Amino acid sequence: MKTLIRHFFAATAALLVCAAATTARAQEGCPESTDKAVRANYALAERFSAKKVGQMVFSTRIVPNWFRDSDRFWYEWKDSRGTKYYMIDPEKGTRTEIFDMEKLAMQVTGVVRYPFDAQHLKLGKLRLKDDRYFTFNVVSGLKNDRDTTYFKYDITTGQLDTVAKEEPKYPSWASVSPDGTVGVYAKGSNLWLMDSTSLRKAAKDEKDSTIVEHRLTKDGIRDFGYGYGNYKGDTEADSTRRHSPGELVWSPDSKHFATMKWDTRKLEELWVINSVGGKRPKLETYKYQMPGEPGPKGYLYIFNLNEAADGASAEYVMTEAFKDQELSLLSAKSTAADRYLDYRTDRWLGDSKGFYLVRQSRDLKRLDLCRVDIGSDSTRTIISERERTYVEYRNPEFIDGGRKLIHWSERNGWANLYLYGSDGTLIRNLTEGAFHVEDVLGVNEKEGYALVSACGVEKDENPYQMHTFRVSLQGGPMVRLDMDDMDVLSTSSDDARFFVANYSRVDCTPAVALFSASGKRILDLETADLSLLLEAGYRFPERFKVKAADGVTDLYGAMYKPYDFDSTKVYPICDYVYPGPQVEANNISWSKNFTRTDRLAQLGMIVITVGNRGGHPNRSKWYHNYGYGNLRDYGLEDQKYAIQQLASRHPFIDPERVGIHGHSGGGFMSTAAILKYPDFFKVAVSCAGNHDNSIYNRWWSEQHHGVLEKVNGADTSFVYQIQTNPEIASNLKGHLMLVHGDIDDNVHPANTIRVVDALIRANKRFDMLILPGQRHGFGDMNEYFFWRMADYYSEWLIGDSQRARVDIVQLNND
Repeated sequence: MKTLIRHFFAATAALLVCAAATTARAQEGCPESTDKAVRANYALAERFSAKKVGQMVFSTRIVPNWFRDSDRFWYEWKDSRGTKYYMIDPEKGTRTEIFDMEKLAMQVTGVVRYPFDAQHLKLGKLRLKDDRYFTFNVVSGLKNDRDTTYFKYDITTGQLDTVAKEEPKYPSWASVSPDGTVGVYAKGSNLWLMDSTSLRKAAKDEKDSTIVEHRLTKDGIRDFGYGYGNYKGDTEADSTRRHSPGELVWSPDSKHFATMKWDTRKLEELWVINSVGGKRPKLETYKYQMPGEPGPKGYLYIFNLNEAADGASAEYVMTEAFKDQELSLLSAKSTAADRYLDYRTDRWLGDSKGFYLVRQSRDLKRLDLCRVDIGSDSTRTIISERERTYVEYRNPEFIDGGRKLIHWSERNGWANLYLYGSDGTLIRNLTEGAFHVEDVLGVNEKEGYALVSACGVEKDENPYQMHTFRVSLQGGPMVRLDMDDMDVLSTSSDDARFFVANYSRVDCTPAVALFSASGKRILDLETADLSLLLEAGYRFPERFKVKAADGVTDLYGAMYKPYDFDSTKVYPICDYVYPGPQVEANNISWSKNFTRTDRLAQLGMIVITVGNRGGHPNRSKWYHNYGYGNLRDYGLEDQKYAIQQLASRHPFIDPERVGIHGHSGGGFMSTAAILKYPDFFKVAVSCAGNHDNSIYNRWWSEQHHGVLEKVNGADTSFVYQIQTNPEIASNLKGHLMLVHGDIDDNVHPANTIRVVDALIRANKRFDMLILPGQRHGFGDMNEYFFWRMADYYSEWLIGDSQRARVDIVQLNND
C-alpha cells in the first residue's frame, strides 16, 4: 500500500510539472515534444570558426579618410564581390568609384606581367597625396618569387603611372616639429636632436657616417631619464639605439617642446619566461607597478630651440600638488592635414605661448586642468574636479582662439558639457540632463554649434545606444541628427558640417550613412554583406531587458541561441561576462567576433551577455561606481538574478545547468561567481583572469576598487586592500577550468597560479590549460582554446562531449 501511495504522489507531481511546462510552452506558441535531450553539435560550431566567418563577412564599418582641403573623403569597402574604393562629395551628394577595378586590374597586369582580375587585385598602402592623386603598391608573383611595384593614380585624369618606392621621409623614432625642420628622439636615457637633412639620411641608413646629431640633455641615467616606456637598455654606454622620446608635445610654431623626465627607480620589475621562443627559455623583464606600490615620478621640462646654437635650452616647471600624482600632457586634436603628413608630430593643446596638462592625485579623487605658460616656472590651475570615488575626464575642446573651452564633467552624476572661459570662469552649461555625453566630435564656431556623441537621451531605447547630436554653443536643448533605435558611431569632418554614421544593433545588419549637421540624410553609403553568413545558417541574437538584484535598475543584454534551436527542448545556459568597470560585455552593436557568444551557443546552449551595476561607464556615475570598494563581488548577484529571470520566462532554459565564462576581468568574474555561488554556477571557464588584484596593475585596481591615502605628518602612504579569488577557493563545488598564456605581461600568470595553489590546498579537483608563448590574448592558439572550452561545456553542461578523443579533428579541417 505504501508503495502504491508513493507511486501515486510521484505520478501526480510529474503530471503537475508537465502541465506547468505545457502551459508555458503554449503561451510561447511552442509545439509539444517528448524528446528534450540536446546533443553537442560540434559540426555547427565548426562551421563558424573565426577563419570561416572571415571568409563570409568582410567590411562592416567605414573609416572615412577626409581630404586635406575640402569636406570630401574616400573609403574602401569589401564584400563577397571584392574590394571597391569610393570618393564622396558631401556638398554635391555624390558617390563615385575611384577606380574602374576591371580596367585597373588589366593595366596593372600589363605592367607587372602577372595576372590579376578585379576581384583579386589588392592595393597596398593606399594613400591620398595633395588631394590630387593616390599612391599604392601591388605585390605580384609566386610565394617564392615575389616583387612589389609602386603606382601613382591621378584622380582627375585617371592616369596610372609607375613610380619609385616611396621611402619614409623621417624615421619612426623621431618626434618631428610641426614645420618638419627638426626631430627629437631618445638614446641612452637622454634626448637628442637632428635636423631634417640628417633625419632623411637616418630614414635610409641609421649608420650613415655623415649624420649630425645634437645631444640635448646629459642628466638622464638608467631608470631616471627621458623616453620612459621605450628604452630597455641598461646605461648610455651599453646602448646607442635611437628610440621614441615618449610623451613629447610641440608648440604650434615649432619653437618649443615639452616633455617629461621620469624617475622609475622605485618602480619594481616583473618577469615572465618564454619557454618556446628560442633554444633556451628566455627571461623577459619589465617594469610593473602593483597597487599600493610607489610608482614613477615625472618632472616637466620645456625646451626652447632658439636659445642654443647646438640644440635647445631647458627650463624645469614645478607641477607637484599631490604625492605620486599623474601628469598627462594634452595633445591637440589631429586634423585631416595632420593625417596626410609624411612624418609623426604631436602638437600640444594650447597656443605658441603655452599649453595644457591634466594633473591627478594618486587616489584619482582630485583632478586639475592646468595651464603652463612659456617662461613660467609653475602650473596655473584652470578647472578643478573633486569626487568621493574617482574623477574621469576627456580632453577639453578650445574655441574662440583659445579664449573659451568645452569641458566634460560628471559633477552632477552624469557626463555633461560645460562652456568655460580660459581663465576658469564657468560661462554656461552646454548640456544638462540625466544622460551620458561621450565625446565632442567636432565644432563649427562660425555657425555656433558642436557635434557630440551621447547615449541615454532617448528614454525608450537601450541606454547604451550612441547617437549623434547637435549642441548650440549658446546653450539650449540638444537635437538628435541620426536614426532611431540604433547604436550610431559617427566620425565628423574637421569643420563639423558633415558626419559619417556607422550604425548597427546586435540584432541588425551594420550599415553606414552620410549626414549633414542639420540632420539631412545625404547618402546611404553601404550595408554589410551578410548573405554568405545567412546562407550558412546564421541567426541574429535577441535583445532582452531584466532587472538588477535591487529590483529597480534595468539591465540590458543579448541572448544567443543555437541556429538549429528547438523550442521544445531544454538547453543549459552559459553567461559570457566582462564586468567592467571600463566597459560591459552586453554587446550593443553587431560584431563578427563570434568565438565567445554566437559560436559557443552552437554547441547546444543558450549563451547570454548582460550588464551589471558597476559595469559600463556610459550610464550614471552611480551605476558606474557601484562596485567601488568591492571589486570582486559587485556584479555577481546581478548576473545570477538575470539568469534566474530569463529561466522563469523561457521553459527552454534549464536553471539547474548554468555555466559562466570570461576573459581577463571576465576570467576574474567567472571564477568569483562559481566560488561565491557554488550551488548556482555549475561550470566555469576562466581565461587570463586577474584573480588577485593586489598583484594586478595599479591603475585598474586602484581606480576601480579605490586606494586609501593616509597622511602621517609629513609623509603620505597608500593602503590597498581587496578581496581575492584564492581566499574563497575552498567553496568550489562545480567544474572549473583555468586558462592562461604563460608570458602574459598584462595579467601575470601568477594570478592564476595563486588560485591553483589555493584549490590544491583545499583538496579540490579542477582543470588547467597553459598556452605556451601566448600573452594576454591567445594569438594563434585561439582556435585550440575554443575547442578545449567547447569540450568542457559539452561534457559538464550538455553531457555529450568529444573530450575522450585525442585529436581535435575540427582543427584539422579549419
